[in-house]
Amino acid sequence: MLNEVIRGDIGMQEERATGIALSAPLPCACPQDAGTIDGSIAVTSMTPLTAFRFLCAAFIAAFLAAPLRVMAWGAQGHQVVATIALARLSAPARAEVDRLLSLEPGATLASIATWADENRDPPTASWHYVNFPRNSCRYDAKRDCPDGQCVVEAINRQAEVLASRAPDRERLLALKYVVHFVADVHQPLHAGHADDRGGNTYQLRAFGDGTNLHALWDFGLIRSLNESPQAMSRRLLRIPLAPDLSDSLASRAAEESCQIVQMPGFYPERALSSSYGQQFVPVMEQRLALAGARLAALLNRVLR
Repeated sequence: MLNEVIRGDIGMQEERATGIALSAPLPCACPQDAGTIDGSIAVTSMTPLTAFRFLCAAFIAAFLAAPLRVMAWGAQGHQVVATIALARLSAPARAEVDRLLSLEPGATLASIATWADENRDPPTASWHYVNFPRNSCRYDAKRDCPDGQCVVEAINRQAEVLASRAPDRERLLALKYVVHFVADVHQPLHAGHADDRGGNTYQLRAFGDGTNLHALWDFGLIRSLNESPQAMSRRLLRIPLAPDLSDSLASRAAEESCQIVQMPGFYPERALSSSYGQQFVPVMEQRLALAGARLAALLNRVLR
């Protein structure tokens, strides 16, 4: 079922990254016999070999320090969630969504779904996920979301702005965040564990190539289906869901995601087998469908 090579060395999530994936090569190979570098010596006074090593080391340091990005669910997953939600909007909510989107001609709910990843910055990086301890999937705001800096409270705050009488530009920004973060919180590894950075440090081999568990859930399982976002959305709209979606609390979605991470077999053998896709592709599809339905329920509630 997993019929394409999944590249995991494209980088870790920005908010979790402190280094590079284990399979990623260093950007340059510095000579090992170039001697020591005295930081007080100007580069122009160094020998060519020492200057090269200094510049190379500085480049590596900058590379390692730079935040590396990967979009939760990938663009396709976020577009699927937004498209499902659009199909479930009430008439008043759809009218208000269209009115806010008209501030940016050509924008659609699906096109803004990845805005929060494309414009991520340090102050908002932690809004994309929440970390649970290994022994509990019960959300505790004080423990799991200090100062409100996690995806659960980000959803709640932005939903309040969207429901308010704030200027339309602020409400459009809140809409972009809500559309994105509701999808994020349904990706299991966005409510995983800090000790492996949401699966980013759990390295795998898939079809002879390197990846990690987070990348597998962001991109690999979706791409294995070889469907367009539109086709996937139409199919997932037919998945049976609980008739009552009134309990669409972000904390509940986070707890569900954490429980999936703790399911037997979620952390696969280091060499991925086809049985993993057979077990977890239906789980992924359920999460995408539920995210779309809950996003619609939230928008229907705040945009009456």
